[in-house]
Amino acid sequence: MTSQLNHLPSAKEVGTYDPQTLESNFSDLHPPLTQRQAMIESQRCLYCFDAPCVEACPSDIDIPSFIRQISENNINGAAQTILEANILGGSCARVCPTEILCERSCVRNHDAECQPVLIGLLQRHATDNMQFDSHPFKRAASTGRHIAVVGAGPAGLSCAHRLAMLGHQVTIFEAEQKPGGLNEYGIARYKMTDDFARKEVEFLLEIGGIDIQYAQRLGDNLTLDTLRHRYDSVFLGLGLGASRALGLTGEDAPGLMPAVDYIKTLRQADDLGSLAVAKRCIVIGAGNTAIDMATQMARLGASEVTLVYRRGVEAMSATDHEQEIAKANGVRMVTWAQPDDILLDAQGRVAGMRFAKTADQAGRLTTTGETFEITADAIFTAIGQGFENASLSDATAAELARDGERIHVDEMFQTSLPNVYAGGDCVKPGQDLTVQAVQHGKLAAHAIHQALAAKQEAA
Repeated sequence: MTSQLNHLPSAKEVGTYDPQTLESNFSDLHPPLTQRQAMIESQRCLYCFDAPCVEACPSDIDIPSFIRQISENNINGAAQTILEANILGGSCARVCPTEILCERSCVRNHDAECQPVLIGLLQRHATDNMQFDSHPFKRAASTGRHIAVVGAGPAGLSCAHRLAMLGHQVTIFEAEQKPGGLNEYGIARYKMTDDFARKEVEFLLEIGGIDIQYAQRLGDNLTLDTLRHRYDSVFLGLGLGASRALGLTGEDAPGLMPAVDYIKTLRQADDLGSLAVAKRCIVIGAGNTAIDMATQMARLGASEVTLVYRRGVEAMSATDHEQEIAKANGVRMVTWAQPDDILLDAQGRVAGMRFAKTADQAGRLTTTGETFEITADAIFTAIGQGFENASLSDATAAELARDGERIHVDEMFQTSLPNVYAGGDCVKPGQDLTVQAVQHGKLAAHAIHQALAAKQEAA
C-alpha cells in the first residue's frame, strides 16, 4: 500500500467485516446469466434490420446476429461474431456503459415492457462460455513487416491482435509489469473479477506473432526516435497516465492521494483485509472513477464516504446507473461544492477539507462566498487524468502535433509524423471508453496495413 495511507488502519481493523463478507463485497456486481436465462433473454430480441443498438455500439458489433446465435444455442458462433468486431468483447461486456449505449437504443424500450434486451449480459454469456478448440482467428501469410505498439492497454492490444491477423509481427512495449492497462489496473474490482483481464490477454495472444516487453516506458528507457528507426510502423496507445492535481496547499500530506493509485493497489491485492481503509473519507470527482473509489471504500468498511462535486448531479459524467450503485452502498453525494482548503491535524496528516459552495450564474461556475467543512481521515481525488507529457519528451516525439494535450490524429489515426499512429485515450477526447479504445486500435491496424501494402506496391 502506498505510504500516503500508512497511518490508517487496515480493513481487518475497521468495522465488523470478516473475510467472507469482504470477499462477497467484491464479487461480481452483475452475476452472469444462466444458460436458461440467456436463452429466454435472447428470444426477446426482435433482430432488427438496421438495428439502432448496432449504431450505438462504438465497436460496430453485429448485436442482432450474435443474439440470434445465442437463441439457436450457437455460443461459439455468437462469440466469434462479437470478437471479430471487438477482440476484448469479454471485458467490454463487463465495463461498457451499455445503459447509455446499445441498451438505451434498444427498440424494446418503447414497447409495453419498457425494458431493453440485456445486451451486455448476453455478450458476456457468449464470451464466457465459448469453447474453441484453438484460437478462432488465424494469421494471414507473413508480410515480413514488424510493427511496434506502445502500451498494452485496450487500444494497443486491439491494434496488435488485428495486425497479427493481417500477417504482421508485433512487439508491444508496456510500462507496467502486467498487460491490460485500465482493465488490469483501473477498473473497480467488483466489475472485473477472477483475474479476467489476464485471462483475456492470454486468449488474445494465442493468435501468435505478438511479443510483449515489460518495464518499457516511452520517455524513460524508450524513445519514439528509436522505434521509428527499428520498426516499419509505430502505434501509440499511451492512455492518460497523469492524475490532475487540486492545486491546493498540503496536497502531498499523508492521507491524500489520487483515486486511481488506490484502485490500482486494490486491484492487485491478494488480501483485501490488508488494505488501508479510512473510516471517514472524501472522494472529489463526478466520473466513474470517483464512483468506483467511493463504492469500494464503503465496501471495505469505511463508515462515512462522501463524494463531492462542484456542479449539480445532472452534470456528473458518471451514469445514473453508476450513481445508484454508489448510493446503494451508502455513499453520500454533496454537489455544488468545490475544494477550498485541505485541513491537517497536528501531525500534518489529512483531517478533512473545507469546501466553497458554488452556483451556476449564466452558465459560469462561481462561488457564493459560503464555505463548510467535512471531517475525513483520507481524501481521494478523481478529477480526471491528463496526458503524461514526459512520454513525449524525446526530440522526435516532441514533434507530434497536439489537440490540446492529446496527440492529434487524422481520420486514419495517423499522427503528424509518417508511419506513427495513435489511438485510445491519448488522442483527441471522445467518450474515453474501453470499447472506443478497442475500436481505435482495430481501425488503426487496418490503416497501418493499408499504408504498408501501398508502399510495397509502389516499390
